[in-house]
Amino acid sequence: MKCLDRSRVGQTFLATASFCTIFVIALGSPMVCAQEGPADPPEITVGERLFLETRFAQFFKQFLSSGGGVNDALPAGDPVMNTTVTIEAPLPGPFAGLSMNCRACHLVDEHVETPGGTMRTYADFARRSPVPAREDGAITAPRNSPALVNATLPRDGGLLLHFDAEFATTADLVQSTFTGRNFGWLPGERALAIAHLARVVREDNGTGGLAQDFGGLPYAVLLGGTDPTILEEFRLPEEFRVNVTTASDAEIFRAVSRLVSAYTEGLVFSQDETGAFNLSPYDVFLERNGLPRKPAPRESVLEYSRRLLTLIERQEHDSRLSWVTKNPHKNLRRHHRQLKFVRRNPATEDGKFQFHDQPFKFGREELQGLKIFFAEPSHVPSLSESLKRGRTGNCIACHQAPSFTDFRLHNTGTTQVEYDRIHGSGTFAYLRIPSLRERNANHNQYLPATEQHPHAQGPFRAVPAAGNPNLTDLGVWNVFANPDFPASQRRIRRILCVDALTTGLPGLGVASTQSEEGLDRIIDSSAFAGSCSAQALLPSSVAVFKTPGLRDLGHSAPYMHNGQFDTLEQIVNFYRGSSDLQRAGRLRNGDRELAGVHLTDQDVGPLAAFLRALNEDYE
Repeated sequence: MKCLDRSRVGQTFLATASFCTIFVIALGSPMVCAQEGPADPPEITVGERLFLETRFAQFFKQFLSSGGGVNDALPAGDPVMNTTVTIEAPLPGPFAGLSMNCRACHLVDEHVETPGGTMRTYADFARRSPVPAREDGAITAPRNSPALVNATLPRDGGLLLHFDAEFATTADLVQSTFTGRNFGWLPGERALAIAHLARVVREDNGTGGLAQDFGGLPYAVLLGGTDPTILEEFRLPEEFRVNVTTASDAEIFRAVSRLVSAYTEGLVFSQDETGAFNLSPYDVFLERNGLPRKPAPRESVLEYSRRLLTLIERQEHDSRLSWVTKNPHKNLRRHHRQLKFVRRNPATEDGKFQFHDQPFKFGREELQGLKIFFAEPSHVPSLSESLKRGRTGNCIACHQAPSFTDFRLHNTGTTQVEYDRIHGSGTFAYLRIPSLRERNANHNQYLPATEQHPHAQGPFRAVPAAGNPNLTDLGVWNVFANPDFPASQRRIRRILCVDALTTGLPGLGVASTQSEEGLDRIIDSSAFAGSCSAQALLPSSVAVFKTPGLRDLGHSAPYMHNGQFDTLEQIVNFYRGSSDLQRAGRLRNGDRELAGVHLTDQDVGPLAAFLRALNEDYE
């Protein structure tokens, strides 16, 4: 059973129990229950409690330093928690009176019933995420919070997480968050942050509101996993346990990070028993028409996407050309069998979305948008004809079904468009960007601040400002070949190198024909050592960012890492503009696939309709 208990004001906590999951929402209405699937494993449930924990932040450390206790209530919360920043009027902060936690930037149901709010897919509403005030004067992060749902899906070659591929594992990301600027910690304070987190875990007595929603046990008991008072749904498997009384600060920190990682890795859009996505109008459309909703064994996602379009077009063509002959020589009659469209949500009684203000449908306009989305430029004989004709999104070059991302790295022009809007058209092309040797020899001048370089200025991972043309966000450029980020280097280099090799040698087919181990051998071979050196590849990392997934975009606006677009129509028109720039050679380090985007005014509506058909009721 799922239970919504709206009796507690001012805090939002989520706990999974054997029969009910309690959502505490600040509205004061009675508990409502509905059927739900099996309870989550204990490591996910406990990980969720830690994800919601508000005492790990630097603001709470200041409270302890002034004489407060771990289990005492703050006399006044961190001001950054008072509101939820949106692109319009701010909303009441669900954690007002407290200090920062993970959920404040990765929201879910906190604002479902708030006027102006919606369900979220573990993302915020801000163009750039607010951060606690510290001496550095920052009031926002350089980017907004990426949606976490589907973010850690398995993929070939391993994970790359965050917009600039900084993290190679979920645990790395979690640990950096707990010790990073979003939690109020400055570079150089990692050890202090770890010691503070460990103290909260050791001294927690289980009496707080969050603890009560998760079984009412102190962290020391819960993480130990052996006490007979621990309910089964909270009893951690042995590999997740830690003896808090004897463990070091670092060991407690790693244990907490593993549990939060387990929780975030379980955030996936709905799938059926076969592992196919199943709750969006698009998914229902495929299922109703007997179309495959996931790749066949050993079929790549690009091959699957191409096959799916072929199957849809064939079925549509066969329907239009289906004839029944009563007499072989006369009276030919045409049957109008069509693809079966979707007009109702099979998962709800009223056939509507629960959390989206749009019809649950997949009709002719959505189908037209699908065909534009999946269409590749090879389908059109000439460039001039294709530009006039349109209807070629080339979107599957980077957003292959069924998750609608390739998990790779591309420059779509987002950074350049923002920079040129502030400083003037064409100015980004003349921004001086240092070479590898100059950059790494002057870390503090050019690269982001880290634990190893706490005083670095990070001008190329910054919010652009009208008064300072040296500030912008170059994405992966800040991470690639940066010795302070060793874990993700091989994966980034492999992606950049494959792109470089396939650009220069179109017949090589490296990306589709080689295993990851095979790619590493090719990249490291003497034949390609020069082409794939860090020095050669660094320019190709300029303004490059990781491809996001496109499911449930209705719950993750505003869009792009800088939140500069509010609607899907704006996004489509942005790609029309950046593809024109790429074809004209005016997009600095632009992704070559952009040149294959050929869209007209008439394509914007259908494409946006198709993207809305990827929405679903995520809970």
